[in-house]
Amino acid sequence: MPDNTQRQPTIFLPHGGGPCFFMDWTWGPADTWHATQRFLESVTGTLPAKPKALLVISGHWEEPAFTAGTAARPELLFDYSGFPAHTYQLTWPAPGDPALAARVVDMLRTAGLPSATGPARGYDHGVFVPLKVAFPKADIPVVTLSLDQSLDSAVHLSAGRALAPLRDEGVLIIASGMSFHNLRGYMRPETPERALAFDAWLTAAVESPATERNTLLTNWREAPSAAYAHPREEHLIPLMVAAGAGGEAAGKRIFSDEPMGARISAYRFDG
Repeated sequence: MPDNTQRQPTIFLPHGGGPCFFMDWTWGPADTWHATQRFLESVTGTLPAKPKALLVISGHWEEPAFTAGTAARPELLFDYSGFPAHTYQLTWPAPGDPALAARVVDMLRTAGLPSATGPARGYDHGVFVPLKVAFPKADIPVVTLSLDQSLDSAVHLSAGRALAPLRDEGVLIIASGMSFHNLRGYMRPETPERALAFDAWLTAAVESPATERNTLLTNWREAPSAAYAHPREEHLIPLMVAAGAGGEAAGKRIFSDEPMGARISAYRFDG
């Protein structure tokens, strides 16, 4: 049998806009999200082995405490609106992993972080949309983990550190968000410069050694154009979990593009 317990990286990936990879985009040119789609399609080929399971932290799920989904067969949550009818009929039947979900909760509690289970939770579009592209066979168990509603950077870095041992068991930790998420900023003339400035700062922070990285990410609001890039921070905070679980070595940017005039990036941690 293939060894799927090799140490996995952690990855922060952009999940795009709504069901963008499964339609001709109507808010811009049809190829708006093609580069991001190609990046997602390439992810599995860069992994050391097929993951034993996926632990996915989505920017579209917040709870009073970190909450792990324990459904054995999660349904899809079509938590977007105004898109073509066929995008509400997508399927991605990846199984859940209740045992792993329980372990995630136990690891967080052991680290002193409030956590709970959410048995009724399905896969929101921050989960199934990018992963349907990256893992189309839907044959790897998936556990979803909410953000803590505090959206506190340090708390989420701590959660990542608590969950890091899962990497040695073949679990791929995926943080799904967007490095730029200002819906009113797309296609505006001032956006390219501001998004580039924030992206440059964020990339430099991620590519710093862990101690410096964590300090910078904790204080991300001090970055150039931070408030413009993230009027609300829920799409950036998953990155903190990935960074916290990422080990001591510097992270690296593994993808970048400018859909609708705003620079977005993906990051990977192999430490």
